[in-house]
Amino acid sequence: MATVHVLDHPLIQHKLAILRDKNTGVKEFRELVSEIAGLMCYEATRSLPLMDVDVETPVATAHCKMLAGKKLAIVPVLRAGLGMVDSMVDLIPSAKIGHLGLYRDPETHMPVEYYCKLPDDIANRQVFVVDPMLATGGSSIAAIDFLKKHGCKNIIMMNIIGCPEGVKAVQEAHPDVDLYLAAVDEKLNEHAYIVPGLGDAGDRIFGTK
Repeated sequence: MATVHVLDHPLIQHKLAILRDKNTGVKEFRELVSEIAGLMCYEATRSLPLMDVDVETPVATAHCKMLAGKKLAIVPVLRAGLGMVDSMVDLIPSAKIGHLGLYRDPETHMPVEYYCKLPDDIANRQVFVVDPMLATGGSSIAAIDFLKKHGCKNIIMMNIIGCPEGVKAVQEAHPDVDLYLAAVDEKLNEHAYIVPGLGDAGDRIFGTK
């Protein structure tokens, strides 16, 4: 079964509290999503393989470690996932970026795909799927399904806030995909919103509501 990592770092938890606040404006909300994603990326990349290298300092030879050439890709689930990309690219600038457009049908709450553009070599990369919210799990499962159809074998899911229902759904559908979250909240309500959550992440990032 996939491992669920709930990141309880004090900086993440502090920023998450401000992110949840209904009085937090669009500009600050967008900045916080990016900052939290960067802090989460630091943890989610902890298992990347390293290789030994020798580096000549001004004083002597230093025996160091560098990333062992593993190719990375970041795939945000549009549109809210876009808010998590920039800070991750700051940390791993060689990562390629794909885009996967999904929206939730308001009646069925099921994901509908409307856009896809992935790097040609996506199957050979460690892929980080990013989306601020893991609610029903439908969009995350659909995104992972789609990536696996393109040959991806190494996938990590990153969400800022999830709930037990969504976590369970992704674990059951994709037991080989580890999840990284900043919080797992109480439940879903009848409208498939996470409680207490933070509302609609996309609307709050882009100021559309």
